[in-house]
Amino acid sequence: MCAVSRQVLPEDRLIRFVTSPEGDVVADLKARLPGRGMWLEGRRPVIEEARRKHVFDRALKTKAKVADDLGDQVAALLKSQLLGRLGLAARARQVVCGFAKVEAALRSGEAICLVHAVEAADDGRNKLAGAARQGLASTGTDEPLLVAHLTTAELGLALGRPHVIHAAVLDGAAGRSFHDAALRNLRFDNEICQQPPEREHDIDVADRR
Repeated sequence: MCAVSRQVLPEDRLIRFVTSPEGDVVADLKARLPGRGMWLEGRRPVIEEARRKHVFDRALKTKAKVADDLGDQVAALLKSQLLGRLGLAARARQVVCGFAKVEAALRSGEAICLVHAVEAADDGRNKLAGAARQGLASTGTDEPLLVAHLTTAELGLALGRPHVIHAAVLDGAAGRSFHDAALRNLRFDNEICQQPPEREHDIDVADRR
């Protein structure tokens, strides 16, 4: 249950928080750290509200030290988790890179996530959006999740290759793990990144409901 809204939500929509031995509030993304914990819906505005209203003190039953930049800390942890799972998917051969390979994966319906670097040009994004639409029409598969907030440097480090602009994550256990982490990551700032017809990747979750 979210300590702010009091709503009961699936665990993948929540983030657990605990206090460190020094009394600092830290996010426990894997929900494995010892000690008394509390849960918040995994969205930045909810975490900010909990900080402003001293919800951490009440839920953790201690005088917790809450950093002013706790939201940024959580966002960084979520991104690190996302990049780690991208690397695992690559090692499982469930990631393809390069425009032609990504386009083919989209047209065939194999791609469950489409990844653009922040630096990607509009024409490349739009051409791959067209390939995704063709894949949907011909295969009837689910719309690939669009991840468009990672830099070329971050993608290259995760994938072990330089200058990655476009990538497609394929279906499979590791690919699905990345997909789940991407959803969690993007929901944090109220973004949902299904493949749009144009370059409109900053869409509020509520607009998709």
